[in-house]
Amino acid sequence: MRRLWLALVLGSLSGFAPLTIDMYLPALPGMARDLHTSAPVVQLSLTVFVVGLALGQVVAGPLSDTWGRRRPLLGGLLLYVTGSLCCAVAPTAGLLVAARALESLGAAAGVVLARAIVRDLFEGLDMVRFFSTQMLVNGLAPILAPVAGGQLLRIAGWRVLFLVLAAIGTLLFAAVLAGLPESLPAGRRRPAHLGGTLRSMGALATDRTYLRYVLAAALMFAAVFAYISGSSFVLQNAYGLSAQQFSLVFGANGLGIVLLAQVNGRLVGRVASADTLLRGALTVAVLAAAGVLLCTALGAPLPLLLACLFAVVSMLGVVLADATALALGPHGATAGAASSLQGLLQFLVGGAAASAMGLAGPGSAVAMGVTMFTCAAAALAALRLLR
Repeated sequence: MRRLWLALVLGSLSGFAPLTIDMYLPALPGMARDLHTSAPVVQLSLTVFVVGLALGQVVAGPLSDTWGRRRPLLGGLLLYVTGSLCCAVAPTAGLLVAARALESLGAAAGVVLARAIVRDLFEGLDMVRFFSTQMLVNGLAPILAPVAGGQLLRIAGWRVLFLVLAAIGTLLFAAVLAGLPESLPAGRRRPAHLGGTLRSMGALATDRTYLRYVLAAALMFAAVFAYISGSSFVLQNAYGLSAQQFSLVFGANGLGIVLLAQVNGRLVGRVASADTLLRGALTVAVLAAAGVLLCTALGAPLPLLLACLFAVVSMLGVVLADATALALGPHGATAGAASSLQGLLQFLVGGAAASAMGLAGPGSAVAMGVTMFTCAAAALAALRLLR
């Protein structure tokens, strides 16, 4: 029961990013009209959120190595609730972007500290399997969030979406406060010292084994984030799907993440090693991303494009579970710093990919295909070349 409770709470915390991003994706075109601004400006709220997630993790992770996990986590949840409420009442696009930045800094604590807590409590194959189990909860966010967002848009405006996010943040604050004990005992904490933190970061940045897994995860996340950032405009504007149809497609792809993560948990250590499964998943992702590029360039039928998108996105469940466990495994003494550097690279690379894709316009299907293929291929190359 304790393991199930941990999976539920930590999976929900690590699901902050997809939840907060995916729930409002169906509303992006309508938000641009309501705030009297352009689509790229509304998309900027997505990019700012990702950058804030990256920077917030750099602060929360090392801080938790000194203070423990609970205090930074509770503070981050309060910041998240405040930012979500500000988004709900933002009268202009500029204030919405600023509120999203505040919201992202709070969400960063949940994302980075969920990984660090898992590393505090588990080792080896058990850690890989727990990350796969956690994806069962974490993966519900990309399944349920766009569907819930699409349905809420039918009965209420986009501002209600942020009120729902604030309510979720409040519930998680109560769950952590009441039922998630400190995972880092005082005897294992590191003294607060900026020089020591920078040295830890420098050592991680030159560790080729750590970098090959972290870069593989970051670049694969960037491939999927290109889909997250562009698919709302591509599938609704270019292919004519409604907001509700898009939310169902998006949810089905999220279901693929959950299913593949569970299959990975069953196979690892029994059929193949985590490293072997990671290489296989990235190979499939590269081939499927090439299919997305060809479909968008040649104007292939929508069902074929959706099949290729499903294959790319679902591989994220395997890549994140295996790459995260392999990267954090040797760094138990600095789990917060190791988790924060992984998060920094993951969300900065993802944000850069989305920004580069946005230069071609929000409705460019070919730009989405090019970005997805380039990032997936780079992820596989990083895993193989940094041996």
